[in-house]
Amino acid sequence: MQNFYTSTLLTKEKVFRDPVHGYIHIQHRVILDLINTKEFQRLRRIKQLGTSSLTFHGAEHSRFNHSLGVYEIARRICDKFVRNYPSLEVGDGLWDDRERLVTLCAALLHDLGHGPFSHTFEKIFDTDHEAVTIAIILSPKTEINAVLREVGPDFPNQVASVIAKEYPNPQVVQMISSQIDADRMDYLLRDAYYSGVTYGTFDLTRILRVIRPSSNGIVFDISGMHAVEDYVVSRYQMYMQVYFHPVSRGMEVILYHLMKRAKDVYLDEQQELGYSASFLEPFFRQDWRLEDYLRLDDGVLTTYFNHWTDESDPTLSDLAGRFLNRQPFKSVRFERKHDLKTVAELQSLIKRMGYNPDYYTSTNNSFDLPYDLYRPGQISSKTQIEFIQKNGEIIELSEISAIVSSLTGKVRGDERLYFPREITHGFSQEGVNLFDNLADEFRSYIENDEIIQHK
Repeated sequence: MQNFYTSTLLTKEKVFRDPVHGYIHIQHRVILDLINTKEFQRLRRIKQLGTSSLTFHGAEHSRFNHSLGVYEIARRICDKFVRNYPSLEVGDGLWDDRERLVTLCAALLHDLGHGPFSHTFEKIFDTDHEAVTIAIILSPKTEINAVLREVGPDFPNQVASVIAKEYPNPQVVQMISSQIDADRMDYLLRDAYYSGVTYGTFDLTRILRVIRPSSNGIVFDISGMHAVEDYVVSRYQMYMQVYFHPVSRGMEVILYHLMKRAKDVYLDEQQELGYSASFLEPFFRQDWRLEDYLRLDDGVLTTYFNHWTDESDPTLSDLAGRFLNRQPFKSVRFERKHDLKTVAELQSLIKRMGYNPDYYTSTNNSFDLPYDLYRPGQISSKTQIEFIQKNGEIIELSEISAIVSSLTGKVRGDERLYFPREITHGFSQEGVNLFDNLADEFRSYIENDEIIQHK
């Protein structure tokens, strides 16, 4: 049996001024209390776009304001549903507004478990922000859990199940997590705004006007097809032009190798970190607890990077300086199916120039599936975007949009070899005589930023 909860309404609505949505409206006491917890306030200190701010200098926004934005879009959808599509009887496929509170809490808390420089941190320390989010919600030691339990003893489990995509109402799950959800709609608009680009902009007002509940989740009125089509194309452009920018990835490669080198030095019995990194030590040892995770943010790691510039280990010191002073690795595109031998030859040349290839070379791939339809046989099948026609029939987006059809099921992106920029842009004077010939040979494999067959 589904559990429903209520929450005390504030005597007067609170608002947050927001550059993307104008005002973010807080009407429930539980939402305000969740925002004021220390676990949620920590998101102010986690950048939304990680190393992308080193390419798009305005992109300094945080997971905090994104989370508020996702909440606000979900709130507007709930308002639209209860006004135009209120449920009249069980099973009619319309909106039961008793689902509002769990929806809004899940929207607000969906990114709670992101760590500093989140995706790079996850790779090196084998963490999962979604699993951490659920752990924070369910842990009896967190302020988040205490606030949620004030609503009802099982309410934390209800919210966690939405984030885990296990909640029984597909309308709630798809509003937070699908191919067109409150999360994606906010981060596209927000990331575009702060990055100073127009790629991610789309007509949010129109989409919110045509969205509607159905028995299987979320659908859209056919009249809004072009607004949804524009959203899919905008998302594709943001990935290609912003999220997958080669310079941002070059900084991410340095960050990954910096953290890896610090971990290797810490675990090497023959070496020792000269400066304490006590908050990171549980992660180096892989015995961290939730309270250790919650002490980390971008500022903590940046402080350690500053200390590491003075470490006696030359690799750690050099990588820390490259990251702090924005000296990204250079990259060239390659095709895995026929360039792997050449990649190995280039890595060998880099090693002969005196660089440890474990820390100064990397192959990095960034691929995205702009849109896909539901494929029952796939392990991770997509919730396709569907429209309701005037006669009540449902039709899938790629069937009516030639533009989206051209993107459907096609993975987009590239794979790159990263290496120190000075190899192709000139060494310092003292290194010229030693490495000139090797650098010339290296450059002979590259044309138009792509690996070519050796001339």
